[in-house]
Amino acid sequence: MVKLIINEWVKLFKRTSTFVMIGFLILGMIGMGAIYKYLDNQSSPETNENWQEELETTIAEDREFLAELQSSTSYGNLQTYYERDIALNEYRLQNNIAPTSEQTIWTFVNDATSFISISGIFTIIIAAGIVASEFTSGTIKFLLVRPISRVKILLSKYITVILFGLSLLIIVFLFSSLIGALLFGFPSEESFHLAYHSGEVIERNIVFHLITHYLLYSIDILMIATMAFMISSVFRNNSLAIGFSLFLFFSGAAATLLLAEQFDWAKYILFSNTDLSVYFDGIPQLKDDDNVFYYSLTYILFHFPHPRIHSFL
Repeated sequence: MVKLIINEWVKLFKRTSTFVMIGFLILGMIGMGAIYKYLDNQSSPETNENWQEELETTIAEDREFLAELQSSTSYGNLQTYYERDIALNEYRLQNNIAPTSEQTIWTFVNDATSFISISGIFTIIIAAGIVASEFTSGTIKFLLVRPISRVKILLSKYITVILFGLSLLIIVFLFSSLIGALLFGFPSEESFHLAYHSGEVIERNIVFHLITHYLLYSIDILMIATMAFMISSVFRNNSLAIGFSLFLFFSGAAATLLLAEQFDWAKYILFSNTDLSVYFDGIPQLKDDDNVFYYSLTYILFHFPHPRIHSFL
């Protein structure tokens, strides 16, 4: 089995397209770092002396809105969202932790999670072609004539796909750390992440949080890559596997969100259960609120990568 995996790995890196994918990721992160550095040079972050008053105002507004939702059962996840926001802001006030917009290595690594989706597309392409291309080129006969079961052949190819996806994930994490350290440096004070878990606010090591964050983001990508591998193995069609898998990758979550607006059984769909960050950071997973636009806009505003652009919005 190990020899089969090594053989598949060697064949994978004999392709020029594999190095093009890796190079695209690295160049993309360098470009993003250059843009962030330019934005930081254009406007230096200012210390907000009135951050306590602003947080107190935000908490009061959130409490008023939360009180209006207490009598409603259809806004359960929206209540959780505001409870989490209130708890985090109160913790900041009690422990004198001011929000900061300073760009550091860790904020850049966190923003680089956008490249995980690109890594997912590359993984899907590899998963869709690793079996179908063997039949297209006729090289599958050289594997089948060996005294090796087809199960082991397919399993070695699938493990190679998973290892390739994890390798891209590691590349994104390491190179974003390197670029972030070179361009922005380390924070002047100790950094940590505030997580909301079981009704309590927890301080977590920033490196541990980022590693967990990356792994959680990759779960749905590996699931769709598995689908692409399955379609490629069954139908032996590279185009069908790539097209269908990319369709699910880009529209699966949105379709699930729209179905959840009308049907309760939507919470059992795969795409509503691949985001496991809810178990680590207390973020509501499937939205029960019938205002889909509100959640979409909230997600965009609170997850847009750069604070300069976020303040502009």
